[in-house]
Amino acid sequence: MSELIRKEPVVRYDIQGDMSNEERLQNAMADFSKNVNRTTATYLESCVHCGVCAEACQYYLQTGDPKYTPIWKLEVFKQAYKRESSPFAPIFKKLNLKKKVTVEQLMEWQELLYDSCTMCGRCSLVCPMCIDIATMIGQARHSMFTAGLVPTELHAVAQRAREEGSPLGATPDVFEDRADWMADEWDTDVPFDEDEADILVTMSSIEIMKYPGAIGATAKILNALGEKWTLRGDGYEATNFGMLSGNTAWQKHSTMKIIDAAKKCGAKLVLLPECGHAYGALRWMGANQNGEPLPFEVKHVSEWLAEIVESGRLKVNKVKDTETPFTFHDPCQVSRRGGATSAPRVVMEALGINLQEMTPTGDDTWCCGGGGGVVTIKRADELRHKVFELKMEQVEKTGAETVLSTCSNCRQSFADSIEHFGWDKKVESLLELVAENIDED
Repeated sequence: MSELIRKEPVVRYDIQGDMSNEERLQNAMADFSKNVNRTTATYLESCVHCGVCAEACQYYLQTGDPKYTPIWKLEVFKQAYKRESSPFAPIFKKLNLKKKVTVEQLMEWQELLYDSCTMCGRCSLVCPMCIDIATMIGQARHSMFTAGLVPTELHAVAQRAREEGSPLGATPDVFEDRADWMADEWDTDVPFDEDEADILVTMSSIEIMKYPGAIGATAKILNALGEKWTLRGDGYEATNFGMLSGNTAWQKHSTMKIIDAAKKCGAKLVLLPECGHAYGALRWMGANQNGEPLPFEVKHVSEWLAEIVESGRLKVNKVKDTETPFTFHDPCQVSRRGGATSAPRVVMEALGINLQEMTPTGDDTWCCGGGGGVVTIKRADELRHKVFELKMEQVEKTGAETVLSTCSNCRQSFADSIEHFGWDKKVESLLELVAENIDED
């Protein structure tokens, strides 16, 4: 049994605001009740306790601790539903078959809802009752936010994104400076704040601050195609920490900045960066935040790359060494949750990459462990590294030395664990690989 399992459980939680415990509880329960509709009620009534979701969760699999069973992470809210809103609520309440939720339970559940769930959707995929557990975890986070019970680091980056426009300090001025730098680095034009453009390009703060090559790579490809495009200082940050932390107002604010910027320049396409949660926030939730259908297309950069390569619009050379094995990590929010599983494989085939697939792969792959804001939570590091061992096993079995991905958050999660374990692997961007191999003849 691992050292992680032998340790006595410790209730770890952070708080925000000066609310009383009773106010925290009331706020959480009021928000939860507001979001109970036919769909969520059906989900809460449908669980048959089969345990299939447990075997689909890397947290349960790597620890053997039943508290990490995905559906259990919703238990405190299921308890409230059964007692207060279900068809048999009067009986549950009168006989006290379901006890009233306490603020102490909410505090205990903070670790389960934030530290040990990336909302990767693997549990939702396998549930025989079709319960979308991952989406409900997101709804539960909304309630936790109203109670002021969010991990400190996650709350801080979400608040910074709201106040400064970026969770990592990539303000519009910083962004423009780094765009100019990448224009020189990649010897290409990077248009900024154009009044008219067919394509609005967005970036994630991780790319801007840690992997700025994404800016130059995107620019080089767009310019090779002769596209009319722009970056804009009033709508560029695609990462949505409002969504990850559970603050719907902050989520909408981040989304509307991109939507408004696209409308201002008349964009027909908003191109999302190598970022999984950015894809979900705008592609699947953007129209709801906007209150009407979006007046432009939304594509993840891997979808767009597959489209321009497959159509022949972009000619690419084969990589220099077609014998060296690569493997590919599917970002959960782009592949399993987003449906863009085949796109990167179209691109890798065009590049002549010797792709050695992991097992399992595609929609069924294991998460990197850093999504859902988990990578920002310091106290979750030990558990996150523990579950990353699953990815290490997958990669090792392929014989590949390099892991490609189309998500900068996954890239950061891999890089962090590579450093932590002293692992002899590399993780690289598929986008940058394409830009380096454009056939310019």
